[in-house]
Amino acid sequence: MGERITKEQRRKNMQAIRSQSKLENRVTKRLWHRGLRFRKNDRTLFGKPDISIKKYNIVIFIDSCFWHACELHGNRPNNNRDYWDKKLERNRSRDIEVNQYYLNKHWHIKRVWEHELKEDFNHVTQELFNFINNIKKELSEADNP
Repeated sequence: MGERITKEQRRKNMQAIRSQSKLENRVTKRLWHRGLRFRKNDRTLFGKPDISIKKYNIVIFIDSCFWHACELHGNRPNNNRDYWDKKLERNRSRDIEVNQYYLNKHWHIKRVWEHELKEDFNHVTQELFNFINNIKKELSEADNP
């Protein structure tokens, strides 16, 4: 069974996918209003983290259930299954590669699933806020014993 849409239509659909989701924007807006300062989607960092603070070696990734093949909520299109299997598996292996890169460089890394934010947005954003502030506190105490 072939594709139901043309290659040109598929190209336009894929181009319409934004690198920042509305959910990511809600998270960053919440953290910004709580006084945290960071960069969004910093292309100078490996894996282009959704939130990064270079001063404290912090990177945060907000993973969508579809694009990162969530075990609970990730769904796979029925059309062109071989393509999607390879694509989503490559995304998952890239996530592991990115995690290992930052761990090897002694960065603080946090990944949040889209479904976690949808289930309890306030709780997850509070966890992110605490994650960042705890690292900042640890590093400032290490500098000033």
